[in-house]
Amino acid sequence: MKTTIWRVAAAVLTAGLSLGATAADLKVGVITSLSGPVSGLGIPYQKGIQAAQAYKGTIAGRKVQVIVLDDASDPAVAARNARKLVIDDKVDVLIGTSGVPGALAIAAVARETKTPLISPTPVTVPADDGGWTVTVSQPFPLMVAAVVDKMKQSGVKTVAFIGFSDALGDLAYDSLLKAAAPAGINVMANERYARGDSSVAGQILKIVAARPDAVFAGNSGSPGALPYLALADRGYKGQIYGTHGLINADFVRVAGASVDGLMVPSGPVMVADQLPEGSAVRKVALDFRKVYSQVHGAVPTDAFSAYTFDAWLLFADAAQRAFATKAEPGTPEFRKALHDAIGTTQELVGTHGIFSFKPNEPYGLDKRSAVVIKLDKGQWKLVP
Repeated sequence: MKTTIWRVAAAVLTAGLSLGATAADLKVGVITSLSGPVSGLGIPYQKGIQAAQAYKGTIAGRKVQVIVLDDASDPAVAARNARKLVIDDKVDVLIGTSGVPGALAIAAVARETKTPLISPTPVTVPADDGGWTVTVSQPFPLMVAAVVDKMKQSGVKTVAFIGFSDALGDLAYDSLLKAAAPAGINVMANERYARGDSSVAGQILKIVAARPDAVFAGNSGSPGALPYLALADRGYKGQIYGTHGLINADFVRVAGASVDGLMVPSGPVMVADQLPEGSAVRKVALDFRKVYSQVHGAVPTDAFSAYTFDAWLLFADAAQRAFATKAEPGTPEFRKALHDAIGTTQELVGTHGIFSFKPNEPYGLDKRSAVVIKLDKGQWKLVP
């Protein structure tokens, strides 16, 4: 298990910023997949946190200590990490992780220990969660519906599905069914594969034999390239679609020419410079790009680092308000105050959209957070 502890310091902050030495530290526990099959998402998540610290490094004059644990793409490790961060390190908030199964595992610990969890990954929590988990990702049904609209405009009548054999695949498939039926599109296949599989030849043979107008993949990260590579090998000429889980450099590198023309939903951060000048999201998204470039020496090429950047903005805004209760960090009282503040956040501008939460509802983004982008010779471009 890899452990990294960052303290906000002069190296990543604006010169002259004062960190009060007498106030108690805020503690943020970050769980992400720095190794394993989901590391293509997990590493950008870590980079987004680093950029966010540089952008907003103190909250109400308090120092912020960040503890980062690698879950190795394993939900059991993710849950174990969460428990350690809460019980041993006494963090005030959890942020993580890179895959839906891991995020659900952390959510169970958050619910049990009454610790706020801000997930950069879409999650569906049970009714008795009590609002301890929220996500800064867009709801899957909203994002998939945006893609289905493009399918309908393109005259697609039949679509085949292939996705992960886990909670993410289920979420994507259910969302596709829900959006496709009203659009008059028939979902004619439901093929699955594991994230660690090296071949989907059998599944793709079935799909190609069915001759669908389009193929939609419910997957993410570099393992998401496998179906598109297999479709290209079989000479499939239909339209190809996917989820916002594919917007990262590793996926584009691995998939190569097989995904030219691929359309996926995205938050507006990926096309920030094409947004109207008066857009509130445009400013924050361009600020994110700037600080990310300063910290990492290159512009972001994925949407995932922006999710953890938004998670930090949500935490910072809620923590500022939680201090009004006079509760101190590191206590159950402060975690409860933070939970309440997160659940009542209204019109907070992030890189992926504008966040407004309701108590006990995990999602805070609306239609303003969804656009469709297309891969054109390795570059993502806005679809009008």
